[in-house]
Parts: sequence; structure tokens; C-alpha cells
Amino acid sequence: MLKIEGLRVAFQTRKGGVEALRGVDLSVGAGEILGVVGESGSGKSVTSYALMRILDAGGKITAGEVEYRGVDLRRASEKDMQALRGREISMIFQNPRAALNPIRKVGKQIEDVLLRHSRADRQDAKQKAIEALEAVKINDPEARYHAYPFELSGGMCQRIVIAIALACDPRLLIADEPTTGLDITTQKAVMDLVRDLVRAREMSSMLITHDLGLAAEYCDRIVVMKDGAVVETGDPAAIFADPQHPYTRRLADATPRIGGGLRELLPAETRPPEAPRPPLSDEVLLKVEDLRMTFQGKSGPVHAVKGVSFDIKAGASVGLVGESGSGKSTTSEAIVRLTDPTGGRILFGGEDLTATPAARFARHPARGAIQMVFQDATDSLNPRHSAAQSIAEPLARLGGLSGKARAARVEELADLVGLPRPLLTRFPHQLSGGQKARVGIARAVALEPKLLVLDEPTAALDVSIQAVVLNLLADLRARLGLSLLFVSHDLNVVRLLCDEVLVMKGGEIIERGPAAQVMSAPAHDYTRALLAAAPQPPARAA
Repeated sequence: MLKIEGLRVAFQTRKGGVEALRGVDLSVGAGEILGVVGESGSGKSVTSYALMRILDAGGKITAGEVEYRGVDLRRASEKDMQALRGREISMIFQNPRAALNPIRKVGKQIEDVLLRHSRADRQDAKQKAIEALEAVKINDPEARYHAYPFELSGGMCQRIVIAIALACDPRLLIADEPTTGLDITTQKAVMDLVRDLVRAREMSSMLITHDLGLAAEYCDRIVVMKDGAVVETGDPAAIFADPQHPYTRRLADATPRIGGGLRELLPAETRPPEAPRPPLSDEVLLKVEDLRMTFQGKSGPVHAVKGVSFDIKAGASVGLVGESGSGKSTTSEAIVRLTDPTGGRILFGGEDLTATPAARFARHPARGAIQMVFQDATDSLNPRHSAAQSIAEPLARLGGLSGKARAARVEELADLVGLPRPLLTRFPHQLSGGQKARVGIARAVALEPKLLVLDEPTAALDVSIQAVVLNLLADLRARLGLSLLFVSHDLNVVRLLCDEVLVMKGGEIIERGPAAQVMSAPAHDYTRALLAAAPQPPARAA
């Protein structure tokens, strides 16, 4: 159905030309789901943009052939491409909220595609849009037709984007990281939906992802890309069991799996000895008692957290897991005193922190002892501050350091988290995702806190960068004696890093216990559903 041969794409930048694709060869057969995997910058998305002819300004196909069912896409006119996009070849973009018009009802956006490709007229466009919403299993599609994107969850927005992509029954569906940022059960629901629709409609699909486990579960064949070139192609089970290229081996090793250890995620040639876990103390560092958080919504009060209680002992690592909306982030924000709870107590070292309002907590002596690593490494850094300035901020505001002492401490922290010193002068947009994550961690440990709260710190990172960050956190915990509260929806990651697990649903803790026990023999149906939703990569050959 689709054949790409020798595809080369270059971008013109202020510093000259950059070759993004270097002779890509791949094909998609009729009825096949092809997985295109690789890390950020490998050329996966550029390949899809090139075949759709929607490259950014400055991007140009310099060589190669792109053929779709006998049509030469590289040389087709823009008019012909407009007719093909949406009707023959459709795309699910990476960020669903960015792909949707924020000031237009989602039903109207589906109608736009139907009317553009003459699949509906003014009289039946609304009904066909509602049918498209039903096809992607949206509850109450008549009501959702009138919703704006900001009124819908991330999973719902992703379903809307899928509905738009499939509205005209295309023959080829390109899904560009369709599950990034979604919790694990929503990810499974979205991927099951895409697979079932592709099979039912006898379509072909290209799944672009950095998650090898996801590709192995849903794809018939996998293409591995690195630095703008295809380095390996094969059956998912074969690629995982016996990867041939060193880069594929590194990706396979970095994918968390049942029975694997934290150090096993790192390349064998650079794998350090296992970090010793600090001995668990009987001293209770943090005690949360009957924590409640209620917000006022349009239709009345929303009880986000309903009487949560738990302890964290000195030196312990506790995982807080659950789906989006379960109350994880609300609980963690209350603990670090960014918000005031409606009720309950937060005792840190025996002192009730809720006695001090969140607005005044920045001046509290415990502020430096409780720090947070935020979910989005990019948004949590000031775009106008260099890496050094971001790391230095808590030292200046709370640490009392200035001048040479502060600069020396910043360099010491950069060394601690493995951030090369020459990068300290760079701004966030000049750093990779992994480098920005290191800046955020360095800033958080600058004041040598006793408790570090991590809110989905690896959710948007490539698997190899995630492996490095998780090992860094384990090393810092051992070296500095940190206690960790690790908030995540990924149980495979929590199992590697945490001693104890708390499972949240609907604002309540429904299961708790040692990580090994909860992961191997969960007591609650919800925990079993979370574990079942996690994609499990095929076993590696001995």
C-alpha cells in the first residue's frame, strides 16, 4: 500500500542545513500495522510528515520516492494532496489538545472533515459526526458533540482526534505517539480502539512510538529508526528476543519488564553495580492523616481527595499510583504545600504543616526540607533562565548562598546529577528532555531535602533516558538518604524504584503494601486492571 525508498529530508536553519532523514526505506502492506520506533530526534515523525507533505517551513524532500497505491506522493500537486489527506491517508497527531481548535465545538470539527471530502452535506453532517463519536466509544455522543476541547479529559480528546482521522474511512492511518501523556488504562483503551477499528475497516496503519513494549503488543512488524535512518526491521517477538543492532538492544534493555532490575535498564557496557538501598528507619518522616480536598465545580462540590492517610518513613521510597483523576497529584501538591487541604493534617517531623497557609509556606523552615520534581520538565523551568540560574534559585532564596559559593554549589549539583558543566549556560529550549529532567532534579536536591516528591517525572521521556533518570534517583536516594514519594501511573516503573505502593482510585487509597506483594498478588480488582493494562514486552533470549 505504501512504499518509501531512499527518502532524504533536510531542514534549513540559521546554522546551515540539517539532514533529518538519511535514506529511509520502509513499506506498509495492505491490512498491516507497522510500528516505527525510536527515540526523540530519530526521524519517525519527520517521515510521516514527509509522506503527508506537511513538513515545517524550511523542510524539503531532497531525494527518494514515496508511493501510495501507485500515486507518486513526492511529485503530486498540492490540490491532489489535499484530496488524499483525510480521505485516503489520515493522521492522529501527537498532542490531541494542540491538534484540536480550542474555540470550536468538537462535533463541528468532525463535520469540517466530512464536508471537505464530500462525505456529508449540511443536512446529515451532524448525524454522521455523532456516529463518528459513537464509533470511538464516547459516552453520550450527542452531548459530547457540543463540547469544547478544554471540557474533555486527555483520553476523550484523543478519541475525538481518532474520530476526525477515521471520519472519511481512510485506507492508511498514521498514529504519531497517540498515547503520550495518557494514563495506562486510557492508553490501553485508545490502542485497543485503534487496533480494532483498523482491523474492522480493513485499513493499514503506521504506529509511531518510542515505546517498544507498546509496539510489540499492537504491531505486526517493527521498523527501528536512529538518527534519520532505519537500523533494523523485523517481527516484534524476534526483535525483542534477539535484537541485531546495538541501538535496538539498548532500547530493548531500557524497556521495564517483570523480573528485571533497575540497573538492567542501562547498557551492559556502562552498567554500574547496584545502588545499595538505604536501611529503612522506624522514624516516621511524613504522616498524612485524613487528608481531604474539595473543589467547587459547576454542578456542586468535587471531592478530589477523600480522607487519605499514610506514613513515609525516613529513607523509604513510596509509590503513589492510579489513573488520571484519582487524586494523586492533588495529594502530592498538598504535601509539598502548594495548596491548602480542606481537612486533615500533614505532619512532617512531628509538626503539622497545615497550620501554615500555603501562601506563606515559602518562609517556613521546612520549605527546604520538602522539594518537588514536576511532571513536565520543560514547563517547570523558566524559559528565560539558564540551567545554572534555575539550579541556583533555591540556593539564593532559601539557602543563603551568593557569589562564588553559590556558583561552586551549582557546579557540584550538576556533577551530582550527571549534567555536563558546559550545559549550565544553556536555556531550556537548548536542552534535551533528559537534560531538562536533570536540571529539575538538581534544583530539587539543591537544599538537601529530606523528602522528594516526584510527580510523573519520566512520563514524557524516551525509555533510555527514563532508565538513566530512574537510576539517578536511586543513586541520589542512597547517597543523600532521601525519602521519595513517587507519583506515577506506570506500575512497572514504580516496582523498580519503590519499597511500598499506595493505589488510589476516586480520591481514596484502595490498596497498600510492599511493592513486590502488590505487583505479584494484588488484592483489589482495580489494581489487577492497572497491571493488566501495562504492555509487557516479549522475553529476551537467554
